[in-house]
Amino acid sequence: MKLYHTSTLAIQNPDTLHSRDYLDFGKGFYLTSIHEQAVRYAQRFIRRNREAWLNTYEFEFNPMEWNILQFDAYDEHWLQFVSKCRAGNDDSSFDIVIGGIANDKVIQTLDRYFEKEISDEETLGLLKYEKPNIQYCIRSQRMLNECLKHIESTQL
Repeated sequence: MKLYHTSTLAIQNPDTLHSRDYLDFGKGFYLTSIHEQAVRYAQRFIRRNREAWLNTYEFEFNPMEWNILQFDAYDEHWLQFVSKCRAGNDDSSFDIVIGGIANDKVIQTLDRYFEKEISDEETLGLLKYEKPNIQYCIRSQRMLNECLKHIESTQL
């Protein structure tokens, strides 16, 4: 499958070392299968007068060989996992986490949740109408090395 990563750099050999802390699914290399989503994300860099690169990869893996966590909806399990990761309290050892991205609309709801303005139930009630934009967070360097092959990097 083809996956995309937007950055201020062309990235031929991704690693997990340069990931920021406190992200949705923890420290890892984030990608999406949605080309339009990747291009839209690049606008954040362009608006700040920074370079924006669309990095394209081929991703192939055997699910039986890897420790995978996948979320199919914005549900309680997703909310609890994202909460742990964002707080820096994730101690899981998944090679990859797949699920909904906290886009602008979702992040506003999560911010209210993290500030304790709304409960778990209220948060999930607001999120149930959102269709998840899928993100892939490859968290193990071994998986990056063995399963993700760089195709091209295009400056936007």
